[in-house]
Amino acid sequence: MAKRIAILATNGFEQVELTEPKKALENAGMQVDVISPESGTIRGWDHTDWGDTIQVDVPLDQAKAEQYDGLVLPGGVMNPDHLRREESVQQFVRHFFEAGKPVGAICHAPWTLIDAGVVKGRRLTSYHTLQTDLKNAGATWVDEEVVVDNGLVTSRNPDDLPAFNAKLVEEFREGVHEGQRA
Repeated sequence: MAKRIAILATNGFEQVELTEPKKALENAGMQVDVISPESGTIRGWDHTDWGDTIQVDVPLDQAKAEQYDGLVLPGGVMNPDHLRREESVQQFVRHFFEAGKPVGAICHAPWTLIDAGVVKGRRLTSYHTLQTDLKNAGATWVDEEVVVDNGLVTSRNPDDLPAFNAKLVEEFREGVHEGQRA
């Protein structure tokens, strides 16, 4: 049975940080659903300006985290900043950690992980400006292309997408990681 993966995003996601992982996972035979607190479509950010709109497959209030085998959180500055304070987003994210399911977060997306309370004691990377936030939340921040910590896959920016996508596919194929449980 094919793995089913959730990509959680809202308006202002960094376009390639959603579209490229989605393509890589689908090419690996996985079913990918874009989930958002919004319904209809959400609009990406393409480096310095608004980008394309993406269809939301499942509104967050209808999504059931237990139906998914893994979670991807794209970055962009606006996207995680809007998502991080929503309790429904935090609950959705926490489910994956509590169940030991793999999670990928790139660029500014670890902001959402901080507010979900799942980074303490974890080793990860992010966009460099988040390092103090992550350290203050109890994480060990490193400046590496891709970091894997018991099913948590993190990368710094769009330049890291090839390595990030390869590790996402690998970790999602492996499935539950006992060390991932929060």
